[in-house]
Amino acid sequence: MVSDQTADLARIKESARSLSRIHKEFAGNANPAHGLGVSVFGEKGLVDVFDDFGDNWRVHRGRLTEELEKLSEILTAAAKGYEDIDHQLAEALRGTDAKPSQAGGGAR
Repeated sequence: MVSDQTADLARIKESARSLSRIHKEFAGNANPAHGLGVSVFGEKGLVDVFDDFGDNWRVHRGRLTEELEKLSEILTAAAKGYEDIDHQLAEALRGTDAKPSQAGGGAR
């Protein structure tokens, strides 16, 4: 039985690269409101809300960046695995095609 499953290697590789870029952005960017005060936000309550957001963002950003990195690595490994299997299959088929047919037992 032949499998009808296919893998879009280009899409898998691009997804891995995209997740890697997102990971780098998240890892490098802290709370965008850090250091901004009443002079920017207009009132202390809003400053407090952004400070709370920054604290939560720091915790969740760390978890999210870890997950993004893991997913990028998984997709990269999957693409490599598919390519390796495809290469091995192609080599096996070429080896089979290159062997002379033994049927018929000799020249006629």
